[in-house]
Amino acid sequence: MTKWTPKHEAPEPLEGPVVATITGGTILWFVLFLVQLPFYGWFDTHGHAWWLWTCLAGAGLGCIGIWYVRRRDAAIKRAAAAQ
Repeated sequence: MTKWTPKHEAPEPLEGPVVATITGGTILWFVLFLVQLPFYGWFDTHGHAWWLWTCLAGAGLGCIGIWYVRRRDAAIKRAAAAQ
């Protein structure tokens, strides 16, 4: 196990535009859902209807992600203001 023991401290995590990234990804999933929606019959006939539902699930989970990262960002700003 000594082979895997870290010899230095881990760097600080990188912070970027997390809210914008998650929002953009969510919009992308929803747009992909809307683009595929008119072709539902073809997808269903060929056994690929799960592509459509995967895009919808990505958009739904992205909405939860937006809620989460906005609350996280607000908590980080509150903690910084309290110091």
